[in-house]
Amino acid sequence: MGKEVFLLPRVPVSTYRLQFNCQFRFSDARKIIPYLHELGITDIYSSPYFKAKKGSLHGYDIVDYNTLNPEIGTEEEYDKLINELHKYDMGQILDIVPNHMCNTSKENAWWMDVIENGPSSIYACFFDIDWDPVKNELKNKLLLPILGDQYGKVLENQELKLSFEEGAFFINYYDNKLPIRPQTYTQILKYRLDELGKSLPNEDPQLIELLSIITALGHLPPYTEREPEKIKERCREKEIIKKRLWSIYNESPDIKTFIDENITTFNGIEGEPRSFDLLDKLLSEQAYRLSYWRVATEEINYRRFFDINDLSAIRVEDPVVFEKTHELILKLIREGKVTGLRVDHPDGLYNPSEYFHWLQQSCFVQIRLGYLERLKDDIPSDLYKEIKEDTPLSAKESDVETEILRQYDEILSSSSYYKPFYIVGEKILTRGERMPEDWPIFSTTGYVFLNSVNGIFIKTANVKAFDDIYSRFIKSKMDYQEIVYENKKLIMQVAMSSEINTLGHYLNRISEKNRHTRDFTLKSLTNAIIEVIAFFPVYRTYANPSGVNDRDQRYTELAVSKAKRKNPAISESIFNFLRDVLLLKFPEDFGEEDKEEWLDFVMRFQQITGPVMAKGLEDTAFYVYNRLVSLNEVGGSPERFGTPLETFHGQNIERSKFWPHALITTSTHDSKRSEDVRARINVLSEIPDEWKEYLTRWSRLNKKKENRC
Repeated sequence: MGKEVFLLPRVPVSTYRLQFNCQFRFSDARKIIPYLHELGITDIYSSPYFKAKKGSLHGYDIVDYNTLNPEIGTEEEYDKLINELHKYDMGQILDIVPNHMCNTSKENAWWMDVIENGPSSIYACFFDIDWDPVKNELKNKLLLPILGDQYGKVLENQELKLSFEEGAFFINYYDNKLPIRPQTYTQILKYRLDELGKSLPNEDPQLIELLSIITALGHLPPYTEREPEKIKERCREKEIIKKRLWSIYNESPDIKTFIDENITTFNGIEGEPRSFDLLDKLLSEQAYRLSYWRVATEEINYRRFFDINDLSAIRVEDPVVFEKTHELILKLIREGKVTGLRVDHPDGLYNPSEYFHWLQQSCFVQIRLGYLERLKDDIPSDLYKEIKEDTPLSAKESDVETEILRQYDEILSSSSYYKPFYIVGEKILTRGERMPEDWPIFSTTGYVFLNSVNGIFIKTANVKAFDDIYSRFIKSKMDYQEIVYENKKLIMQVAMSSEINTLGHYLNRISEKNRHTRDFTLKSLTNAIIEVIAFFPVYRTYANPSGVNDRDQRYTELAVSKAKRKNPAISESIFNFLRDVLLLKFPEDFGEEDKEEWLDFVMRFQQITGPVMAKGLEDTAFYVYNRLVSLNEVGGSPERFGTPLETFHGQNIERSKFWPHALITTSTHDSKRSEDVRARINVLSEIPDEWKEYLTRWSRLNKKKENRC
């Protein structure tokens, strides 16, 4: 293999999206590879196929990043699919999900550990959880909004059931299985303990062991422990205790009966409210608090994927979390089974640019190691070991393979934008917005092209006619930008109020550090955040420890300026303060710790603007403003009536110049409507008179049926 071939990433010519689930497995995909090859497809574009919640049809609700989804197929079936791809010299782009995990499956071992152990869990840092939230009652607790009704009703309806399995106690709520904090086992094991002592002699070895277990539970480090060595001790000792408890449960009929009867008592008696006091007290001392899902949106203290309670955000900005969540991905890259990556929702990441740099660097290392694995028989063992351990290469070595690897290292170190692996990001660009230039990827997944090409099939000259038809039909003139503004505010006030409230408290803490800003009230600061986000013209900005670029500064100042004009009743100084915070204009007397807190607020602010835009625009405004719904597409601008041909060609020229290997598409799995539906609707733009006639006729016909609905 020539060095120039080795140095280049595999860039797909044409891709075909495969949606894997229990109804379409690896074995099914393997059968259609020859057909796809005949169609001219060079690379399959795979949906996420790591282990997801049981029954998942999309694969984005991952519970284990380092296991193939058994519902999709075995490792052997996966390898057969890969071999079939290689047979036709085809590649595979894999859709990966670095933002979140499913939290409602007991198979998510990381989340279950956090639920059991709270801040002292070895996985507590994996998830974006605020252990010191606004509500004092939730300090060191995780709010779990999984109940279908008010907590008290659910409890007294016996929907929450205590159980015991393999030495551990659990709370079961339908499909949810929640572990109990080990220290609180004593509430169950000490209940009626004197009665057990009467039935067993004091010297009984199982009774002595039970008493020893209770003592050991009392000596476990608390669940609020943050010191690493104590956390390790807790993790180790609690598992030993569970094994001991399970052993005496199975060896002693008396202790088994004792525990089983206590569980029955704790589970209460329907119709007797006081009988649930024991279980209520037990639940009150867990590392979580169960709540009704409808009323928890203001107090959820873990960051979610958008407003979905079942998906908990992970902190992939932590190097440990990055490593643990990418083990299998990188293994598949090293083995040549995955040749490209599609990164889901990078705007949700704490620092997207840093993430992509880490990802490219990791891919390079795996490509390098994989190449060495295939060549190890031809390289002296001592040299192979030296290279694999990533130590400097010996200057005396000059064989071709070693020289290629040396040049690879030199290229990576000499160019901060070198891209050794084909990666695209699911980034939605608004009108006139360009991809962040410091992202070492090959651009986006194609939404810009989707909307641009759709727009050329709309007759732009008929915009006024459609404005008139729409306004007369709804008996009102709608301002699209005002609709977007109002619906983004609606999302922040209802669906994502917990995230906004948290931001407000973070900003309030910052304001308290300066005599010039400490008088700003929490309510006014929170309102300012809402107003600025509502006017944000893009999904997010990308301020980071290096500062704020000119583009993001313009976007921020524009949003603040509009918020000021819209809200003359809010002091201008509050908006100016928020602007200065977002632009990282630190006071001169701020120390490093204060600056880190300030920067953390800005990074978190940026993580929220994207979901607010997506929910407020795509999932709300697009269903309110209906002038021509073929324009209401992800990444689209419905207020623009089509795309002039000159604009379309200009966009293509710009893409070929700056992002020649970007994915382009006419539809995706996230599209609101398919190409054929959009095409049919687009035709209406050519016949406004006919559309007006039929719209009026259908409206009259439907009006007669209104009272029957």
